[in-house]
Amino acid sequence: MRFVVAIVLMCSLAAPAGAAGVAWRGWNDGLTAAASSRKPMLVDVYTDWCGFCKRMDRETYARTDVSAYLNSHFVMVRLDAEGRERASYQGRALTSRTLASGFGVTGYPTTIFLRANGEHLVNVPGFLPADKFMKLARYIGDGHLDRGVSWESYSARSGGAK
Repeated sequence: MRFVVAIVLMCSLAAPAGAAGVAWRGWNDGLTAAASSRKPMLVDVYTDWCGFCKRMDRETYARTDVSAYLNSHFVMVRLDAEGRERASYQGRALTSRTLASGFGVTGYPTTIFLRANGEHLVNVPGFLPADKFMKLARYIGDGHLDRGVSWESYSARSGGAK
């Protein structure tokens, strides 16, 4: 019994902190959850072959502080840009692929922010290290964008690079 406990303990210590911490949803479920919770959506657009997507998972989303903030302030959605899963948006039946294309996604990863009602806010292409990513997430998640605070003003007040 001690051996089993030791193995379980070692495995849990070896796993990256927060690796399973983000509460990812599919598109349709996420859109419904955002509307009912009135939380904005954060959509991670990825492909299976994308190295920077995997890096974003390992270095950004896996951080406990990042996953905790995202789960409390956003409805988190994963969208496979090459997928054929059914997705509904603004009364149209689409696939994940056509949805990503409709949002203008041309590179991976791309993070899309949407209001709780599904209104598109912004696409953020490329890998972002955790600290820069959190600055952007807080700008939207804490309501600065909704209050009309410009990114430049927010960025200057919160310190660091844009």
